[in-house]
Amino acid sequence: MAIAMSWHKPDNVAGSSAPAIMVGLFVATGGLLFGYDTGSINGILAMHSFRDHFSTGYKDDQGVLDIHPSQVSLVVAMLSAGTAVGALLSAPVGDFYGRRRSLIGAVAVFCLGAVFQVTATNIPLLVVGRTVAGIGVGAVSVLVPLYQSEMAPKWVRGTLVCAYQLSITMGLLLASVVNILTYSIPTAAAYRIPMGLQLIWAVVLSLGLLLLPETPRYLIKRGYKEAAALSLSRLRRLDITHPALVEELAEIEANHDYEMRLGPDKYKDILFGEPHLGRRTLTGCGLQMLQQLTGVNFIMYYGTTFFKGAGIDDPYKISVIMQVINVVSTLPGLVVVESWGRRRLLIVGAIGMAICQLLVAAFATANGENNASTQNHLLIIFVAIYIFFFAASWGPVVWVVTSEIYPLKVRAKSMSVSTASNWLLNFGIAYSTPYIVGNTAKNAEGTFNLGSRIFFIWGAFCIVAIAFVWCMVYETSKISLEQIDEMYERVDYAWNSRRFEPSWSFQQMRDFGFSDSGVPPTEPQLELQPSRTSSASTSQTDTATSTATATTTQDDKLVSSLGHVDFSY
Repeated sequence: MAIAMSWHKPDNVAGSSAPAIMVGLFVATGGLLFGYDTGSINGILAMHSFRDHFSTGYKDDQGVLDIHPSQVSLVVAMLSAGTAVGALLSAPVGDFYGRRRSLIGAVAVFCLGAVFQVTATNIPLLVVGRTVAGIGVGAVSVLVPLYQSEMAPKWVRGTLVCAYQLSITMGLLLASVVNILTYSIPTAAAYRIPMGLQLIWAVVLSLGLLLLPETPRYLIKRGYKEAAALSLSRLRRLDITHPALVEELAEIEANHDYEMRLGPDKYKDILFGEPHLGRRTLTGCGLQMLQQLTGVNFIMYYGTTFFKGAGIDDPYKISVIMQVINVVSTLPGLVVVESWGRRRLLIVGAIGMAICQLLVAAFATANGENNASTQNHLLIIFVAIYIFFFAASWGPVVWVVTSEIYPLKVRAKSMSVSTASNWLLNFGIAYSTPYIVGNTAKNAEGTFNLGSRIFFIWGAFCIVAIAFVWCMVYETSKISLEQIDEMYERVDYAWNSRRFEPSWSFQQMRDFGFSDSGVPPTEPQLELQPSRTSSASTSQTDTATSTATATTTQDDKLVSSLGHVDFSY
């Protein structure tokens, strides 16, 4: 019931949102690629057959062939190194070839890396495969939220981007299920089957992307107005001459024209451009880095190994349970991301995660080697609660915010830089964890053997995250991507952003020649009041090539007959 209400299109929104929702949900399944890859390596690292076949002679405390912590770090972390490269490459590629075609290319690169992994017989080739697959995953992690945010109606935009995180969690769960079915196989099939299955959805996703439209905002950015109108018509199920479609397209175009007058779209402008692009870039990078510093990928990459080292029976079963919690807990985030807003959900999530992690670390420190059974039960319980808070808040909402806060002219560049910061922290955590925790071999040289005390680190960063969200994250729910630009111009402090109400359109700024400050003139004749009749006429003039069959008078009559209709998305 709650989900249905949150997905109910407002009565005053023209057209249909069903095509955009279906397209957004399908593209969101690109998250399966990253989730499945992460989940599969989590279980594969603990498989006896994998350790036997890839060991270079190192032995654990019991004298059994194993993989050295440095090799484990390399195998896991090189995916993240590749994703950082892929995220940075996605901006120029996505701006030149388009969001849709770039996504197809990214999936193709991922498939190449997956083939290398399946055929690997030694660690160097496996590392190459994971690096190449990571490049594809990194590009997908930028392009999927970018594609979704640029084509989705504003009332469901946050929910659709959250679906990307839901797909990641579903990929993690699927990988855990496959691992538990294959880990006991004594041959190489135990790890090659999980590695090979990731190719199936990659192929399906590529074929589906061939049929989807390019985003209208990208087409406007490239100057293809007629193609943008056709794309928006498909997504909204409105005739190309419908006033609501004409109005939305004209606002997107006017906003882009206004942004370009403020300065070029070079990489330096993501820090020094207007309006407040440096603040926005810092917000995106900070959120993405803090998402990693909450410690989630410590559980996702090394959960099975960590639980096994902690003395928990059947760590594969525990990992599957954690992934089920991860999937189910993402659903509340989808439901409340629009009603609660981004800021509140992030703050509540960070508070919950901090409490869980600090309790685990404090209890482990206080008891040392005593009460091992009680410690293990508490570890499982509080890690499960922690995953609930993460999956319902920081997991999906970080992708939502970073896909919304940037202006069109630098959106791909800013998203690629912020996402790359996520993957760089991901790489650092993935590479350092075996040395910090020391569960692979308790006496391995160079390890700190923190064990459960590592949760002190993650809990401290969750407290930092609370302060960061309060000071830096603007509330972007229920307003269009173009109106977010106005909010950053008019609202000085993030904690005041919930009270923001849009007051003017970029069409009027363009047509009346307002100043770059965005402050409307005080003359009565230029007051920025919502006049749909006049703005429809203006839009009709600007898009004459697309609406040659309709006259201004006909549009005015049609608009007036529609009553109170919200033309912004």
